[in-house]
Amino acid sequence: MDDVERLTGGGVNEVVRVGGTVRRPTGPHSPRVHDVLRRLAPLDGVPRVHGVDGDREVLDFLPGNVPGALVGAAASESALGSAARFLRRFHDATALFAADLPHDGWMFPAGDPVEVVVHGDYAPYNCVLEGERVVGLVDFDTARPGPRIVDVATGAYRWVPLSAACPEEFSPEPAEQARRLAAFCAAYGLDAAGRAVLLDAVVAELVRLVEFLRAQAAAGSAAFAAHVAEGHDQHYLADVDHVARHRSLFQDALDG
Repeated sequence: MDDVERLTGGGVNEVVRVGGTVRRPTGPHSPRVHDVLRRLAPLDGVPRVHGVDGDREVLDFLPGNVPGALVGAAASESALGSAARFLRRFHDATALFAADLPHDGWMFPAGDPVEVVVHGDYAPYNCVLEGERVVGLVDFDTARPGPRIVDVATGAYRWVPLSAACPEEFSPEPAEQARRLAAFCAAYGLDAAGRAVLLDAVVAELVRLVEFLRAQAAAGSAAFAAHVAEGHDQHYLADVDHVARHRSLFQDALDG
């Protein structure tokens, strides 16, 4: 019988590894996500779908290191560039079929213009690393059709990071954040139009995240209530202020 291992780091869903597969809770959005993953089967680093076992989906286990926070190898310059390049490969692969996907049935509403499939939470804790190289992506619950800039904004926020000082994680000074922001966007290949709206997109995603956390907590979710009790929503709002405070510095770096 395959060994069973509870995987840590998600904070919301209980994920269990059974041999070479992973079991995760399903939701109303799961059929849409499974359709995307099946279409992406030729892309290395994306888990294949093996079906549903009761109320759990069965996916490939992707070997490697999933960092719980931006520390160690995940905070390296190599990982920053690798994360941006992996995101671009993922986006370009989904651009081939994103416009054919339905707008309904996703955890979050689809967005316009539909350019790609948005992962929705492109962060170190959802990426698989080999050393300082991103080789995989997991947790597609928040995936939906939408514009590239949503993931680029989330990715930049999490990987730079565009955040006030955080003693538990890599926390560069604003000038270094600006340099890393420009490096992330260059590695992704973000065009001038995208760079012009990126910081607004970062703020919009943070505000949306705060609203979601609070709504889920109010609806009775124990996991999200714990996040609010721990001050996650206040942390994100502080980072909105951080981006506003250093906006000129960050935009100058983006403009090159």
